[in-house]
Amino acid sequence: MCGIVGLFAKDAGIEAELGAHLATMLTAMEDRGPDSAGFAVYTAGRPDTVKLTLRPPPATDSDALLARLGIPGSAIAPRGTHAVLSVPRAAQEQARAALAQLVPQTVLVGAGERMELYKEVGRPADVAHQFALATMRGTHGIGHTRMATESAVTTDGAHPFSTGPDQCLVHNGSLSNHNAVRRTLRRRGFAFATENDTEVAAVWLSARMQEGTPLDAALRAALVELDGFFTFVVGTATGFAVLRDPIACKPAVMAETNRYVAFATEYRALADLPGIATARVWEPEPATVYAWQLGR
Repeated sequence: MCGIVGLFAKDAGIEAELGAHLATMLTAMEDRGPDSAGFAVYTAGRPDTVKLTLRPPPATDSDALLARLGIPGSAIAPRGTHAVLSVPRAAQEQARAALAQLVPQTVLVGAGERMELYKEVGRPADVAHQFALATMRGTHGIGHTRMATESAVTTDGAHPFSTGPDQCLVHNGSLSNHNAVRRTLRRRGFAFATENDTEVAAVWLSARMQEGTPLDAALRAALVELDGFFTFVVGTATGFAVLRDPIACKPAVMAETNRYVAFATEYRALADLPGIATARVWEPEPATVYAWQLGR
């Protein structure tokens, strides 16, 4: 019984308020997932720059770490237990290799031109406060509150899971064939950090998209290849998408106005959004991909 939220801005006003709305939505889902929480926000990127969201060891001096990396044109911004390292695109692999050598305990939480991803163990309201979610702006974001059922309560096991550039996934439900899918993906060279079934779904989706399959087609293929009960919300650099399994036993609701598109596991997470009283509100259909893209 986890909680999912998502918000896609259609105008600059919602972009400026995105973090504040997402924090309210995430907190509303706290009783569905008090174990841990996380979110991804798609912020303004810089040309030819990649953002690496890191979880360094406790008490790491970010400025000292930046100096040790010695990569011209890089910058680092601490936020809670995480930090966002911005590096020139051409130096991304150099930065990853240097981090692995200099501070091997550092966890790479996510990477991309626009995505910043934060997650921690603890109540969702506390996690949102720790990372100052309410102060963040962006074009879209997704969040998750977790009630662990199939794996341990750890920061690594919290959602979202990011296994591709500017790509992340959150999940409410349970996959019954995740062990078989994990074995297949491992034989293909993909690595896993946890035993979480959601990580399997994220890696599977990344593998499909690396082959050139568009997001909507990859999600339709998931209906055939991933067994179980699930609602997926996926974030990419240009938008977000929603998919429910063919039985759709997990609750879900969406709302759309001329200012935003919003998703939540329950309506109460949408209740404080501006203009919700006149929004088009509906339950997403089973086995149907819903997707929104920037500029469309």
